[in-house]
Amino acid sequence: MPAAAPSPAAATPDYSNGALILRLLKLTWRYKYLCLQVLLLQLVLLTVGLLGLSLTGVGIDYVRHAVDKTPAPNWPVWLPSAGENAPVMHGLAIIAGAILILALMRSALNYAYSVGISLLTQHRLVVDLRTAVYDKLQRLSFRFFDENASGSIINRCTSDAQNVRAFVDQVVMQIFIMLISLTVYAIYMVNISPKLTIACLVTMPFLWTRSVLFGRAIGPAYVKSRELMDQLVLSFAECIQGIGTIKGFALEEEAIEKFEIDNRNVATQRYDIFRAVSLYSPTMDMLTHIGMIILLGCGGWMVMQGEIPLGGGLVVFAGLLQQFSSQVNVMASVADSVQLALTSARRVFEVLDAPIEVFSPPNAAPLDPVRGELEFQNVSFHYNAQHAALTDISFRVKPGELVAIAGATGSGKSVLMSLIPRFYDPRAGKILLDGRDLRTMPLDELRHAIGLVFQENFLFSDTVAANIAFGNPLATRERIERAAQIAAADRFIRELPQGYETMLGELGTNLSGGQRQRLAIARALLLDPPLLLLDDPTAAVDPGTEHEIIEALERAVQGRTTFIVAHRLSTLRRADRILVLEHGRLVQQGTHAELMEQPGPYRKAVSIQGLDFESLQLLQATRAPWGPRASLPPAPELPPDDLPQPMEGGAP
Repeated sequence: MPAAAPSPAAATPDYSNGALILRLLKLTWRYKYLCLQVLLLQLVLLTVGLLGLSLTGVGIDYVRHAVDKTPAPNWPVWLPSAGENAPVMHGLAIIAGAILILALMRSALNYAYSVGISLLTQHRLVVDLRTAVYDKLQRLSFRFFDENASGSIINRCTSDAQNVRAFVDQVVMQIFIMLISLTVYAIYMVNISPKLTIACLVTMPFLWTRSVLFGRAIGPAYVKSRELMDQLVLSFAECIQGIGTIKGFALEEEAIEKFEIDNRNVATQRYDIFRAVSLYSPTMDMLTHIGMIILLGCGGWMVMQGEIPLGGGLVVFAGLLQQFSSQVNVMASVADSVQLALTSARRVFEVLDAPIEVFSPPNAAPLDPVRGELEFQNVSFHYNAQHAALTDISFRVKPGELVAIAGATGSGKSVLMSLIPRFYDPRAGKILLDGRDLRTMPLDELRHAIGLVFQENFLFSDTVAANIAFGNPLATRERIERAAQIAAADRFIRELPQGYETMLGELGTNLSGGQRQRLAIARALLLDPPLLLLDDPTAAVDPGTEHEIIEALERAVQGRTTFIVAHRLSTLRRADRILVLEHGRLVQQGTHAELMEQPGPYRKAVSIQGLDFESLQLLQATRAPWGPRASLPPAPELPPDDLPQPMEGGAP
C-alpha cells in the first residue's frame, strides 16, 4: 500500500460513517481477486449444502414411497439410479453415500475458505495496512508525535489495523454471503410453498430495524473503548520506561494502583459492550425462532387442508428456514463488527490522512558538497496560535564556526536546533544552507549532511557496531572503528565481552551514560557530516564522564560547523559565537568576552554561576581549550529578590 503523497493544504477528511464505509469498500476492492475466490468458494459451499438438504428430502420421500406406496420422488439426475425394482435399502445406501460425499466436500471447502480468508485479511490486508501506517509515521513531522500519545500511536498501528480487517471478512464477505444465501433459500422455499414462505418471513422487517438501532447505539461505546485502551497502553509503557524513577521514589504500590484503575476502566467499558451485544443476539435469535413457530402452526394447517404434502418437501422447507434464520442471525455479528471496524478505521485513517508538513520538494536538485554556511532570516516558529516558540530569529554562521546556544529553560534552544535538520519547518522566514533554502533540498540528503547528538540518545537492541553504523549500514568495520576512535569510544568497546559485536540491552542499559554518549558521537561522526548539532551532551553526566565526552567532542568539531546547546562555562568560552535566547527571541550574540562586557541575561546568568567580572576576563584571556572545568570561587550571596533567572543546567 503506497504512502500518501505530501499534501499540506489537503482538505479536512470526512470521517462520517458513510464516508468511512465507502473508503473501506475501496480498500476491499484492492483485493478483489482474492475476495472473488473466497466468494466462489462460498457459492460452491452453498450449492453443496443445498444438495445435501435436498437429498434428505428425497430420502424421506423414497422411504414413504416404499412403505405407504406414495408417488415415487423425483430422483436427482446427477445421482446413480437405484432402479424401479431395486431393494429399498439399496436406494437408501446410494442416498446416504451421496450425503456422506457431500459432507466430505463441505469439510474440504470449509478448510479452503478458512485458508483463503486468512490469506486475504491476515497475510495481505492487515500486513499492507500496518506497513502503510508505519510508512506514514516515518514521514510525519514531530508535530504529529507532539500531539498524539505514544499509546494511541502504537494501538493504531497494531490493534486498530487488525480490527479494520473485520470489515472485510466479517462485514463485506458476510453480507455478500448472507445476501446470496438468503436469495437462494427464499427462491427454494417459494418453490415449495409461496404462502408458507411469506408467513414464515414476516419477522424480517423487525430484524432489520433492530440491527440498525443496535449499530447506532453501540458505536460511541467502541470509540470510548479505544480511548481507554490507549490510556492503558500509555500507562504500561510509562511504567516500563520509568521503572527506575518509580522504584527510586518507592511508588510501586501507587503505580500498580494506577495501572489497575486504567485496566479496570477498559474491562468495565468492554463489559458494557459485551452486555449490549449479549442482549442484542438473543433478541435476534428469538425473532428468527418465531418463524419456526409460524411454520409449525401455518404449515400444519396447510397439511391438514391438503395444500402441501407431509413429506420430504416440508422437512426440506424446515431445514431451509433454519438456514435462513441462521444467516439472519449473522446480522448481529455484522452490526457489531461494523461498529468495531468503523471506530478503528477512523483512527487508522487519521494517521494516513495526517498532512506531511516536512517533505522533499518534487524534482529537488541534488545537494552540492556542503561548506557549512548557515543563515537564519527572520525565522519564526510556533506550535499553536498561543505558543510562539521562536520569533524573528536572524543570524549567520560561517563554515567551521562553533556556535553555542544559551538560554533559560523554554527559551527555544532545542526548537532552533530542530529546525536545522527540518524536524519542523519555520512558520515564517527561511533558513539557508550555503545560500540555498533548506526547503528546496532533498530531505534525506540534508539530514545525511547533519550529525546529531542529543542529551539523551537512543540506542537500539543490536550490536555496538550496528548502533554506530545505524546511519550508514554499509559502512566498513574500519570506518566504524575510526569513528569510535575519534569519539573516544574504541577503548571501552574493546573491553566489552564481544567487543564491537557485543549486543546492547534495551536503550543501551548495559552501558554507562558517558559510554552511550560517546557511541552517539561515533554514530554521528560516521557520516562525516559537515554540520554537527550537539544538544547539551554533557548535561546529565558526572565530571569525570564529562571530561571524556569533551575530549571526544574536541576532536569531533574540527573542520565542521557546530551548534551546541551549552550551559557549562568551559564550553561557552570555547565557542566562536554565543547565541542567547530569551522567550523565543535572540536577545544577544557574540563571543564570551563581548557578552560579558554588556549588561544582559548572559552576564547575569554567569554571575549566578559564581564568577565575578574580573575572573571571567582573566579566564577569557587564556582561551582555555575544552577540558576539565576550571576551579571556580564560591558564588556570591545575593538577596533572593535580586536573583536573575539562571540558564538551564545550573552551576558549571
